[in-house]
Amino acid sequence: MALNDDAHRTSASRWGTRLILAAILLGTALFRLRLLGVPLERDEGEYAYMGQLILAGELPYVAAHNMKLPGVYYAYAAILGALGETDVAIRLGLLAINLASVILLYHLGRTLLDRTAGLSAAAAYAALSLSASVAGFSANAEHFVVLPMLVGVLLLARSEVGGGRRALALVVAAGIAMGIAVLMKQHGAAFVLFGGLALLLSDRPAPWPQRARACVTFGAAACLPFVLTCLAMLVAGAFEPFWFWTVTYAREYMTMIPIETSLRWLGDATTKIIGASIALWLLAALGLTTLTRHGRFLSLFTGCSALAVALGLRFTDHYFILLLPAASLLVGAAASALAGRYATRGPAVAFGVVSIAVALSLTQERSYLFSLSPVAVSRAVNGSNPFPEAVEIGRYLRTHAAPDDRIAVLGSEPEIYFYARRRAATTFVYAYPMMEQHPFAQSMQTEMIAQLERERPRFMILVNVPMSWSRRAHSSSLLLDWAENIVNRDYETIGLAEISPGEPTRYRWDEEARGAEPRSLFYVATFRRRS
Repeated sequence: MALNDDAHRTSASRWGTRLILAAILLGTALFRLRLLGVPLERDEGEYAYMGQLILAGELPYVAAHNMKLPGVYYAYAAILGALGETDVAIRLGLLAINLASVILLYHLGRTLLDRTAGLSAAAAYAALSLSASVAGFSANAEHFVVLPMLVGVLLLARSEVGGGRRALALVVAAGIAMGIAVLMKQHGAAFVLFGGLALLLSDRPAPWPQRARACVTFGAAACLPFVLTCLAMLVAGAFEPFWFWTVTYAREYMTMIPIETSLRWLGDATTKIIGASIALWLLAALGLTTLTRHGRFLSLFTGCSALAVALGLRFTDHYFILLLPAASLLVGAAASALAGRYATRGPAVAFGVVSIAVALSLTQERSYLFSLSPVAVSRAVNGSNPFPEAVEIGRYLRTHAAPDDRIAVLGSEPEIYFYARRRAATTFVYAYPMMEQHPFAQSMQTEMIAQLERERPRFMILVNVPMSWSRRAHSSSLLLDWAENIVNRDYETIGLAEISPGEPTRYRWDEEARGAEPRSLFYVATFRRRS
């Protein structure tokens, strides 16, 4: 009879766990579905435009340039190919990735600690990764890093817990998963470091030669996706631009920020992110002090997650998504420790505390989550950046440009190319690299000018928004001077989007736009080549 009672309690507990996890997933989906219509920001626009090019049979780094490794471009291509070439499709892809990450965190917390930790980590990550403080509604590359990274961490955790003959296979699979995370964004390399350290410093008793062999095996497996990518680029004839943008230029990009600027950005971002979910971050801090079982594994994971955020010393808000899985597991550790202080009702009390912390976080961002329109969300998070305007400009160009017309955006708004569904007349989809202080900036401007003179785009879009250029005191004005001359000589104004903080954007098209002068400080002007 006692055995039957124990089995009944175990079955009830298992079903209770499934119901709670299902509720977490359903709540996450409902919040994210409300945010499907938020306009793409420029990083998403870059990935989406690259995805369009891939679906058209083009190669990244040849048809268009930027420094990200190609994993996120092909992930976007897969989403757009499966769900359609729309911003809603991208958000649905993000929803699927986020839900999968929540499930992986549950299994990771349960593997390392217990069921209470798993559920608490899942709930914490669902809330933290949704937060406006990390632009959680945007399908940034960090979300695409987190998913394969968590697969790798879970496999390492299971090799740590189980050991035995399957351990080597798990280590190889973990290495490949971590290598895929690196392909999504270079910052994923910090998690490869974590995997190597976790194997070398494992809590499981094993002689050092065995640990070293496991570490080397893991490292080789982690390198495999990048090596195969290099070979594929070499065979396709794209290796030279691929290497320049993802290694040579990326190295310059990661070393050009003064340390005092980085520290200021770190302070601002940390204040905003912790302030948005302070109760959960306090629980994470408590969890860090309670680590016992697998404490070394979790501590290494937390440290390497912080390193992933810090690579390049830029501390943009969405970079902190890379820290959220570790923070969520620490919340799970705090819940597990709290549950251990009570008797039979310990797990319920602990998860109740985490639920209150999640509810407080959601309440702090209630306007973003419950009432703001998608356009208002974009404005609240991204300020006067012309992301809502890109939707309207893209719609106009889809209607008025022939399918084979080339367009050119002067600024850093690749989302316009995506929304317009028209090819760029240049391989440079960002103005940023041309404004930065590095040896290639001037030659990039010269090359872009040569491309535009050769392609003679029918439409040109000038973005007069500072964040779209990030000009410095030393930035060359060669491109802008050329653009001013060519626009005055060969183009006419056929669109004007005037952006005024706190007011709806005013659009003027065709006859109303001809000869019109902007009435606001920020604007986007659309020009058509005179016949």
